[in-house]
Amino acid sequence: QLHLVESGGGLVRPGRSLRLSCAASGFTLDYDAIGWFRQAPGKEREGVSCIRSSGGINYVDYGDSVKGRFTISRDNAKNTVYLQMNSLKPEDTAVYYCAAGRDCSLHLNEYDYWGQGTQVTVSS
Repeated sequence: QLHLVESGGGLVRPGRSLRLSCAASGFTLDYDAIGWFRQAPGKEREGVSCIRSSGGINYVDYGDSVKGRFTISRDNAKNTVYLQMNSLKPEDTAVYYCAAGRDCSLHLNEYDYWGQGTQVTVSS
């Protein structure tokens, strides 16, 4: 059973940065991909980024709205995946979730385990 815990959310002004963390426990090799998703009030949950390691190579993907601003990375020794968010905009405001799956995908139905989410609010 995988357990995921997000942290690092908060209130930040537009243009500033935040780094989210997703700590995994009970990890299995079958679930080698971690995805970040977000859900704003009244909107559907959308894929933000994902990462999967294979043969020492990290495969990553980003949603169009965050490309060039967000960076995903992982520390396998700590079983933690990070989402560095730069140049934040008010439209980035949402609850951010991490999820574990078998492949790097921005589609939420590809993931089986989810964290509880962390709130990110971008406002002046």
